[in-house]
Amino acid sequence: MAIAAMSTNEAAQVHKKRFPVRLLIIFIVLVMLALFMMSPFIWQVLTSFKTVLDIEKGIWPTTWVFGNYVEVFKQIRFGRYYFNSIMIAVWVTTLQVSTSALAAFAFSRLRWPGRDKVFLMYLATMMIPGVVLMIPNFWLMLKLNLYNTYSGLIIPAAFSAFGTFLLRQFMLTIPSSLDEAATIDGADEFRVFTDIILPLTQPGLIVLAIFTFLGNYMSFFWPLILVKDDALRTLPVGLLFFDSAYGKQINLLMAGSVMSILPLIILFIILQKYLVKGIQMGAIKG
Repeated sequence: MAIAAMSTNEAAQVHKKRFPVRLLIIFIVLVMLALFMMSPFIWQVLTSFKTVLDIEKGIWPTTWVFGNYVEVFKQIRFGRYYFNSIMIAVWVTTLQVSTSALAAFAFSRLRWPGRDKVFLMYLATMMIPGVVLMIPNFWLMLKLNLYNTYSGLIIPAAFSAFGTFLLRQFMLTIPSSLDEAATIDGADEFRVFTDIILPLTQPGLIVLAIFTFLGNYMSFFWPLILVKDDALRTLPVGLLFFDSAYGKQINLLMAGSVMSILPLIILFIILQKYLVKGIQMGAIKG
């Protein structure tokens, strides 16, 4: 028995000694993977502080040029592009979350003939690639005189089958007894939607808002084909024009790219806990 106890103690000690080594190896591997994934962004930031002649000499700048960020605003209307991208993304996010919430409420809480079949047909539109819809949407914008306008950039993206599906799944998990109790107390359907369903669906609304803003802030193809005026260009289109108009000034282009992704980084840092919470709640409820 004593020998067995000693063997057990020795095995436990060996396990304790090996565990920190194993943990250290895992930590080193994760750090290396993180650095590998961040290497393009690190190169982008370092290049934004270089001169044109210094770009091909190495990764680290020999001379730090902080004026590249100011020069971007001097050569192109970068502030205007910034405003356009943020304004369009905010409007699309607001409209898409609103319309998706209303549609999800109709598909999950209201009873009407053919509801589930209509929802399946609406959900089937997610299988159609967005590129296929560009020509019909462009023709429709021409007919509605929305070509080269802010409205043409916002309205086609104001509705989302994915957003409706996401919020519908959240709303289906809310007990129907809450609706019945509110109806008995005299609340109409709109009051049930605003006072009961929306507050309980807040995690899903935040997740959808984050995804929508991130997806539309850096939108490229639709603004590229719909907009011709420089004052209406978004950041991706403006940076493309900047690169083609002023040659290979990669340092200034990287400076503009760094400034363009700063709102996304700030948004993710601020709303990270809400994003994780919403995804976890959706996974648990699903």
